[in-house]
Amino acid sequence: MSSEFGKILRVSVFGQSHGKAIGVNMDGLPAGEAIDVEELQAFLNRRAPGRNAQSTVRKEADQPIFLSGVEDGKTCGAPLCAIIENSDQHSSDYEELRDKPRPSHADYTAWVKWGGQADMRGGGHFSGRLTAPLCIAGGIAKQILARRGIHVGAHLACVGTQSDALFPLYPTAEAFAAIAEKPFPVIDDACGERMKAAIADAAAEGDSIGGVIECAAIGLPAGIGSPMFEGVENRLSAAIFGIPAVKGLEFGVGFTSAKLRGSENNDPFTVEDGTIKTTSNRAGGILGGITTGMPVTLRVAIKPTPSISRPQQTVSLSKMEQAELVIRGRHDPCIAHRAVPVVEAVTACVLLDMILEETPHGIE
Repeated sequence: MSSEFGKILRVSVFGQSHGKAIGVNMDGLPAGEAIDVEELQAFLNRRAPGRNAQSTVRKEADQPIFLSGVEDGKTCGAPLCAIIENSDQHSSDYEELRDKPRPSHADYTAWVKWGGQADMRGGGHFSGRLTAPLCIAGGIAKQILARRGIHVGAHLACVGTQSDALFPLYPTAEAFAAIAEKPFPVIDDACGERMKAAIADAAAEGDSIGGVIECAAIGLPAGIGSPMFEGVENRLSAAIFGIPAVKGLEFGVGFTSAKLRGSENNDPFTVEDGTIKTTSNRAGGILGGITTGMPVTLRVAIKPTPSISRPQQTVSLSKMEQAELVIRGRHDPCIAHRAVPVVEAVTACVLLDMILEETPHGIE
């Protein structure tokens, strides 16, 4: 199933942007895991629309409704199913898009794939709206991991050419929490102001702008993962590329390593308090697809929002001729800052799945 990932912990997302509801099914969760609903809601609020001037004005409460899998505030072993009811749709804004596909959006490929039958209101099943149920799954996974001493956090590393500071060699759970509490998820607030100005400039010109998210996971023991096609990078990549608008992914220093010599790129080993560590972490905490015990670090490239108000060249599907498109409706001038918790969510789900695969009850 294309909208599902995971092996032991199987996460399936369903619904459409302008449908009655969107939701997630989680099969394979350990039983007896407490779910802090207030903490989960706070996590969902970080992704929700209409929270600041850098987001779409669409208003959604994004409150999960649990249909199964939870009893007395704890997982009960049955598949956990949760939905979020949609309430603020302006479907009429998308009528023209039935015939005129948006450049760089899935309108055209969905039209080809399903013979014109796809529901593309608000982007349909391809919409960033589907990341809300992903955050339900990821928010629960983050709570389970945290009880095992594993923490996942992220920040907006750049918007356009404006960059934030990067995580240190050893990020902390306290630093992750501090970023999560901010209305704009950056390490350096002065950098964040420059990013917000870049977003405002793009919006004022009827345009959009992309960004990069840096994510880290701390507390993972060495030895998680497998070589070749089942490595940590492989599993994370497959799931992260399911997040709408993701166009690039690198681990550690990633593409920069291609510009370095081995003497510059290698992470020297050392022993600290009886534990093998490395003095740098250009490998991103992964060697041969297996965790080293250092923080797992990755960066995700988010493309500019395709829905912009400037006139664009497209085609009329019914007439099979060139046409001009002016997109109406409510759209984010930048989606990268709202995608920060989504990257955390997917990363947490994949890591929990891999841990459950190694030890049926997870790391004790």
